[in-house]
Amino acid sequence: MLATTDLQELASLLQAAAPAPRFPPITDRVAWGELAARLGDARVAALIRQAEEDAATPIPLLPATLFLEFDRTGRREGYETPLGQRRYMLAALTVAECLEDQGRFLDPILDVAWAICEESSWAAPAHQSKLADVEHPYLDLYAAMTALELAEADALVGAKLDPRLSKRIRNELDRRCFTPYLERDDFWWLICQEGRAANWTAVCSGGVVGAALYTEADPARLSALLARGITSVDSYLATFDQDGGSSEGPGYWDYGFGHYTILADLVRWRTGGALDLLVGDRLRQIASYPLRTVLSRGSYVNFSDCDATVTIAPAHLHYLAGHLADPDFASLARQQPPQHPRTTLTWMLRDLFWTPTAPGDDHFVPARHDWFGGMMWMVARVDPADPDALVLAAKGGNNHEMHNQNDVGNFIVHVNGESIIPDVGRGRYTRDYFGLERYEYFVNSSTGHSVPMPNGVRQSDGPAFAAQLLAHQVTDDADRLFLDLTRAYPTEADLAFLRREICLHRDGPRGWVELVDEAEFATAPGQLVSALTTFGDVELGDGGLVIHGARGALRVSYDDSQIAVEVELYQAVDLALAPRDIRRILFFWHNPQPRGRIRLEMVPL
Repeated sequence: MLATTDLQELASLLQAAAPAPRFPPITDRVAWGELAARLGDARVAALIRQAEEDAATPIPLLPATLFLEFDRTGRREGYETPLGQRRYMLAALTVAECLEDQGRFLDPILDVAWAICEESSWAAPAHQSKLADVEHPYLDLYAAMTALELAEADALVGAKLDPRLSKRIRNELDRRCFTPYLERDDFWWLICQEGRAANWTAVCSGGVVGAALYTEADPARLSALLARGITSVDSYLATFDQDGGSSEGPGYWDYGFGHYTILADLVRWRTGGALDLLVGDRLRQIASYPLRTVLSRGSYVNFSDCDATVTIAPAHLHYLAGHLADPDFASLARQQPPQHPRTTLTWMLRDLFWTPTAPGDDHFVPARHDWFGGMMWMVARVDPADPDALVLAAKGGNNHEMHNQNDVGNFIVHVNGESIIPDVGRGRYTRDYFGLERYEYFVNSSTGHSVPMPNGVRQSDGPAFAAQLLAHQVTDDADRLFLDLTRAYPTEADLAFLRREICLHRDGPRGWVELVDEAEFATAPGQLVSALTTFGDVELGDGGLVIHGARGALRVSYDDSQIAVEVELYQAVDLALAPRDIRRILFFWHNPQPRGRIRLEMVPL
């Protein structure tokens, strides 16, 4: 267990501490003046300008018919966009008033905070059914984050506003969050399933308990909330594999572990440093996950529902750099683009107070070899110091991971700062995307991944459909992953066995990747297909082909006396950020056979 969950001990720690405010309230003019000086006139002016625009903008409406849009059409953005805009307005107005202290944003803050309190539900329609049940408020990611945002807004500017707002906020926090959190055991995210990382657990518990650390006046009740929170996030940490890996990918690591870090910081603050949830080798391993999944600047290993281009919150990385005394986090933070100006108060505050404005070293060099044994993820780099060098990421795992895609055996070939053979990422989130038809989506099925298709059969979903690790070998010359993929496929594939060996070789001008798929069929000769997916253009030639990316190319060689090739085009695949054309290159035997292999060599050009 992370820390004590004994209620009396927690109450004693909470009562003994009398900490100063975690972030300076508006009445601390020295602190806000120092922040303004550090930010500089241009950035302060931009923050004030955004607040002026928000003050002049009507608060977005959230009518019942808009709430029902998800139930009726499966579309999420219609309601979630104005829901988010309200919270972005609260953040911009609150920070601007704290910087300026002229009173002109107080009424707009009151209006938007009151409007949020008036919402029938703080949870997203996608996480409920039909209209919200106001007698049984659902506690989800949005509700938990809203709780912390309102608690922090009240801590900053509550003293300048009508005291009934503070009373209203506390009443809503208790009704919507604290009481359900303490009394209900049916929230699926409260305790993570073994081996299935769920960012929800960290975000929901972090938001609820974080808000309580600001607002709950009863020491016994606060102790109960904190004890439940510690148990909850302890189960979240237990889902990371023995090497600190999360199958949800770096984007959801930042979301989930970012809120865990926020909670750890608030617990440390509220207990006067007596409880620190960010200590020990295990926490350091988990914190280091983004350092170990870098492909090149701004690009990360993105298996499952993860975008290839991910921004890790700079404030989060800078906090970890200081708390863990590891400058690599700060270097990686400086490689990130600036925090988006439209964000929630939770992250805006931490960006302002945790992110240094002084320039510093952004030269981060990852390791040559990274391995996450529980997930069977291998990340191998030819030359980590060269941002254009060849990188191979490959996975085993199973088809029952959180944000799962049927991708056992998938891999990424990254060179010149782009993935020429990518994981194509996630689709646009809709009702059906997380429903029974999930694996009919191209991006979620094995059709959308660089994995074999024996006898034209796709992988199935579920924990039984998994890889078996045969070998993982690392030398200065090569990194090799050898997997048995037989169990990833249903019985109609008619497999006696299917094995995949993938290797990054460091010899040659720039290194190269070798892929060998070998299969034996159980009852009759069969056909093995090895597929590569790409966003690039494909140029076919004798005994090989060239995949052209935006910044470079990859030559793929094979024995054309044994192997035929076809290229399929999937147009305007509905990806999360925008539709894109995807090509699927199929390598297969000229004729069915009882046993054989397909071998590919991939060389950067």
